[in-house]
Amino acid sequence: MTAPVAELALVPDRPLIVTDADEVLFAFMAAFERFLEETGHYFDWASYALDGNVRTRADDAPVPRVGIRGLLDAFFERHTTALEPVPGAAAALEGLSRRAQVVVLSNIPAAQQAARRTALARHGMDYPLIANAGDKGPTVCVLAERVAAPVFFLDDGPRHHASVARCAPRVRRLHMIADARLAALLGPVPDAHHAVRHWPEAQAVIEAELAAAGY
Repeated sequence: MTAPVAELALVPDRPLIVTDADEVLFAFMAAFERFLEETGHYFDWASYALDGNVRTRADDAPVPRVGIRGLLDAFFERHTTALEPVPGAAAALEGLSRRAQVVVLSNIPAAQQAARRTALARHGMDYPLIANAGDKGPTVCVLAERVAAPVFFLDDGPRHHASVARCAPRVRRLHMIADARLAALLGPVPDAHHAVRHWPEAQAVIEAELAAAGY
């Protein structure tokens, strides 16, 4: 289901895992790179950010921010349901869901919420979806306030980790970027408690922390 935060049914005494989708559950970057090539663009791989790295093939000029937004909207409109899952994501979440409730928190365009739900269900990750806008800290804060048990947050974006650290500091934060090329462009994320390379490692970290907390 796609639900507003206030309507999401949560069990107060059960641990909660809040996970991003793109580059955590779905292989966004590989598909977006192919899309850029198909539309006469390319990704420069000079840094982690999209700004400055999305360039026009004809003249190597960087695409302005408003143009990148348009490309992203077109990409999600055409490819949201076709994105490949990150290896191990479904299996890890299935195992973790025996001990915790799972929510997907994604900054997916509003028009593509149904498509994202379809993709999650197709790949064995049929968990509640919250479509977010902007920094994720305020939304995670609302969720964490409704759960007395441990809460975990997984995301590829440093700004979202910083936002969650400010708004909900008790939440345990795991930084993950599935695409190894993209991960290599980013150093340590100071607002994350753990940097994990793949889902088996993320699962092991969360299970160890749950066991230490008596869950």
